[in-house]
Amino acid sequence: MTRSIIVFAILTGVSIFISGCRRAAEPARPLEVKPLEVELPEVELPSAKPRPAVLLYEKCAELLTNFVDENGMVDYKRLRWEKPKLRALQSEFDKLDPNEYNRWPKEGKIAFWINTYNIQLLKIILDNYPIKSTRIHRLFWPPASIRHIKGIWSRYKFIVMDEEFTLAEIERRFFREEFGEPRVFFAISGASLSAPPLRSEPYCADKLGHQLDEQAERFLASPLAFRIDRKNKVVYLSAILQPTWYGKYFVQSYGTDKKFKDKEPAVRAVLNFITNYVSERDAHFLEIENYSVEYIRYDWSLNE
Repeated sequence: MTRSIIVFAILTGVSIFISGCRRAAEPARPLEVKPLEVELPEVELPSAKPRPAVLLYEKCAELLTNFVDENGMVDYKRLRWEKPKLRALQSEFDKLDPNEYNRWPKEGKIAFWINTYNIQLLKIILDNYPIKSTRIHRLFWPPASIRHIKGIWSRYKFIVMDEEFTLAEIERRFFREEFGEPRVFFAISGASLSAPPLRSEPYCADKLGHQLDEQAERFLASPLAFRIDRKNKVVYLSAILQPTWYGKYFVQSYGTDKKFKDKEPAVRAVLNFITNYVSERDAHFLEIENYSVEYIRYDWSLNE
């Protein structure tokens, strides 16, 4: 009986061993893993189409970079062959959606209207180039001067965002009234030698402050805009800084009762503004010396 038990145990062990080997040889069943349900935040993908502001900037840049030099002089002779591009650019200003414009920050709107003004002025000049003048008018202005283009600021109309404008309307409505940013007067083109230099790039929102500061500094570095006669105690300023021209628009931002007390408010504001953009030596003279202010005769010669 003992022998039978031993044989039974041996057979049972062999059977268990063989069964285990068979199970080991079978491929393991993959575990069922349920995917985690994670709620991802909604991400706004960038639009495949460039924004209107970007398109306008690029198209303005193409013209300004190629035809305006570092001194603000314009190659009108070559630019007149680009009239079709200028007309196409004008249509871009017209097609801009006002709702899109209203979403822009103040800096974007200022840049837009500066670019609009400068491009429209170029178009008007090219439509009259070479500029013709009469003998009588040449007694007052140089032969090649925008003053010979009759109604250049008030009669030439164009459409922006489906609304009619003139250069005078843009200047009055936006630069003199709405924005309250006097540095803009160093950015809009006067198409003349005494005007602030036309920039060879368009203005844009993200660097507008730097561009306007640079324009003010460039303009005031010219003897046609600012100079000091220390011997005779006279400060000469650009004619555009007269109170009756743009000078009065500096009062709101730069007016002061603490310095330049012997000058009228608009002159005090302009002088206060200038001290931020000239040398320390010149600023010191403006602030403490006794001097008279005179305005430089404006040169209307075309900027070419």
